[in-house]
Amino acid sequence: MPQPKGRTLPLSGPRRFILDMMHFARQVPSVPVGRAMRLGPLAEARRSHPIRPSWPVLFLKAYGLVCDADPGLRRALLTVPRLRLYEHPYSIAALAMEREHEGEPCICVGLFRAPERQSISELQEALDEYRSWPLERVGFFRQMLRISGYPAPIRRFLWWSTLACSGPKRAKRLGTFGLSSYGALGAESYHPISPLTTTLTYGPIDASGLVTVKLIYDHRVLDGAQVARRLADLEEALLGPVLDELLGLPAGAGTEANRPADRGAA
Repeated sequence: MPQPKGRTLPLSGPRRFILDMMHFARQVPSVPVGRAMRLGPLAEARRSHPIRPSWPVLFLKAYGLVCDADPGLRRALLTVPRLRLYEHPYSIAALAMEREHEGEPCICVGLFRAPERQSISELQEALDEYRSWPLERVGFFRQMLRISGYPAPIRRFLWWSTLACSGPKRAKRLGTFGLSSYGALGAESYHPISPLTTTLTYGPIDASGLVTVKLIYDHRVLDGAQVARRLADLEEALLGPVLDELLGLPAGAGTEANRPADRGAA
């Protein structure tokens, strides 16, 4: 009997996006730092909350608060025309999520401006829209698909110029920090790579609220002791302001949330 033959498949737009991102992420000397957190009170408050917000939303809000207090987490290394650090005035979170494009599972990224200034409900609403809207209706996704259709040299030049030349454009287009987690799938990533200065990830959260949280950082911009302290601050933010908001206690000043369609515009 003739042996079955394999087949050659073209790369989809989302797959080319991941290839380009990984190309530049490999150039970042990143180091992971982990901390075991006991988030039992937060897990209980989340379960009883009317909208039952997702864990990524709670981590986005808490880490946004930590970044607001430590400007170093909002910095990025730029290389052109000279080596320098750029500090953005507020955080922009880049959340990785699984979507489907033309029948193929893919990873897409949603941007959240100043998550520390938005309510948990606003962040959850934006996340729900990112997860449900057609990709072509969301600004960042639409831009991703458009750029991914360019020839490789043009795509790589656009990525390079965004990461190396302009701090404001880098933050606006790619975010100041990333969040990626397989915790809901019962797994965890040990050392995800990213072109951003910091990337937050966490594993499965058990019934008691025990979870391992990791912060992967660009060692050219930050040092390990600083990152370890910020993980402790993250736990305090989760069990402090974020928990208070879930319980309906007085919250800080909010801000008007931008629609996802406008978040990733170039």
